[in-house]
Amino acid sequence: MLSHLAFHDPAWFLALLALPALIWLRGRRRVTVLLIPFAAAWHRPSLRAASRWPILLATAGLALLIAALARPQRVEDKREVRSEGYDIVLAIDLSTSMRAEDFERDGERINRLQAIKPVIQAFIERRPTDRIGIVLFAGRSYTMAPLTFDHQWLGRQLERMRIGMIEDGTAIGDGLGVSLTRLEQAKRDTAGRRIGAFVVLMTDGANNRGALSPEQAAEIAKTRGIPVYTIGSGREGYVPVPVYDENNRKMGYTRRLSDLDEGALRQIANMTGGKYFRAADTGTIESAFHAIDQAQKIEFQAKSYLVATELFWWSAAPGLAALLLAGALARPVWQREAVA
Repeated sequence: MLSHLAFHDPAWFLALLALPALIWLRGRRRVTVLLIPFAAAWHRPSLRAASRWPILLATAGLALLIAALARPQRVEDKREVRSEGYDIVLAIDLSTSMRAEDFERDGERINRLQAIKPVIQAFIERRPTDRIGIVLFAGRSYTMAPLTFDHQWLGRQLERMRIGMIEDGTAIGDGLGVSLTRLEQAKRDTAGRRIGAFVVLMTDGANNRGALSPEQAAEIAKTRGIPVYTIGSGREGYVPVPVYDENNRKMGYTRRLSDLDEGALRQIANMTGGKYFRAADTGTIESAFHAIDQAQKIEFQAKSYLVATELFWWSAAPGLAALLLAGALARPVWQREAVA
């Protein structure tokens, strides 16, 4: 234990040098006692003849209190946390076409966002050493969460995510472009290529909005060396789409032709070195993770820290007890001399 003992404020030990001077001053009869209660009584001849325990206890108590002020601590070995992981941005389509209920779960219809949410949750819950960010897009795109290790906070942000929270449309190129900007970090670039970074693009439609085309965004990702894994959600052909009234109550269904552009999603994945998956496949999550695990890992370094346990009470408690006992032993003598 002594090998791990340290003092947070060792300068307080300089106060120990004042104790001999204090004892010498209290030994002089003409010095007025102001600093320590009953100290004059301890140094009167009657008390010195009777006992020197009060002054010894008072001195020991002050020394222990000074040691407590120096904050003794038991310090564990210095730790430096290092872990391997990826930087991943999830680009999620929230266009109104994601309301199409062409999937089922436990015998009930679910929409495309509900079908793809298990994939989103898997990236957050199963990859604790990755930094994950979220970009949402529809008619335009914005960052919902920057890259972070705080996956609990990310989960809370996902609870806020809903279809229709962004103006309608499907700006796949802009969504991918914003995702790439979230991955711009010079210290993790090598020869202009980003190391250990990926984009997972999840959508159900063809690009019909935005300033950047999917091909242009894919070309930027290719130049930066950032693979894009694309996940298509939705079935082919006509699919049931719920109809809502003014109070957002479901009135029924209409059937619309699905516009999932698998060819474009495959092209983005192939251009950037990623892979394409369908959300309807039962092994989508497992396949996506297997593909990502084949890529290069990067190493993050967390802050170094010390684990310290405060021990000042082990010194402060006996110090206070010694001072109180010294006062108790000195008081009877002081009271008798005052009466005389």
